[in-house]
Amino acid sequence: MHSVALLTPSHAKDLERFALLCDSIDACLTGYTRHYVIVNDDDMALFAKYNSDRRIVIPVARYLPKWLWAVPRPLLRSRRRVWVSLLSKPVHGWHVQQIAKIAGVLAAPEPRVCIIDSDNFFFRKFDIGRYAGAEKSPLYVDRRAIRAEAPFHSLWLRNCDAMLGLPETSFPADDFVGNVLVWDKATVRAMTEQIRSATGKSWALAMCRKRPFSEYLLYGRFVAGSPARLAAHQLVERSLALAHWDEAQLDKSSIEAMMHAAAPEQVALCIQSYSGTSIRDIRGALSAALEREAA
Repeated sequence: MHSVALLTPSHAKDLERFALLCDSIDACLTGYTRHYVIVNDDDMALFAKYNSDRRIVIPVARYLPKWLWAVPRPLLRSRRRVWVSLLSKPVHGWHVQQIAKIAGVLAAPEPRVCIIDSDNFFFRKFDIGRYAGAEKSPLYVDRRAIRAEAPFHSLWLRNCDAMLGLPETSFPADDFVGNVLVWDKATVRAMTEQIRSATGKSWALAMCRKRPFSEYLLYGRFVAGSPARLAAHQLVERSLALAHWDEAQLDKSSIEAMMHAAAPEQVALCIQSYSGTSIRDIRGALSAALEREAA
């Protein structure tokens, strides 16, 4: 078995959701060594209280190239964070989080890393080590889910193909975007080396120059592009996490219904922050689920 770490990028606006995720990890997850948390440098004080023997809060600048600088908050024209450089167009928080995930996996001592965004939480006991640390690394895939007319995913895939030097994807294409996903460190290292070989640039610079990209599609497309790499992964067609992607606000009973309807192997739930779902309702539903689990 390979050792497994957890990795979560977060920021100040997601602090309540991040706290919920941490509580659920502490209540439900076993089989991991460390939980690495990557936050904006000026958010470090907000997240400092979550440091522990097993949870380490790290400033994002540690994982970014030195040529990429965060614009100070007083100089921003909106609340949206911006990073600038002399080598590429500006990038935003969403781009930086994706870059930080790749760099964080490369920096982790563990050979497997489970990436968990802060709008997820666990509602069932689960040994993540047995799942993520097996001989073959799990790779989530939603078969032929991306159509050519998809406004975002199709562009992200084409950009991934270009960065990896792969033939253009045929549509409908497999989708590798999900929640609670596992990456193999050696595979990530090989992926970044292929980006450098295909583009003649460092992987981070190549991504900043492309900008519209998806880190999960990049990893999945890289694995799928090689029979040998694909053979080292176990394809998983049902995510560990249910997801609520809609803007509709959920109440406590709706959240409980989702958890009740989950398949046995589904142990987490992602409720996107833009839905406006109350953290209080999520906590209430989670507490009820954990009480049932303990009974």
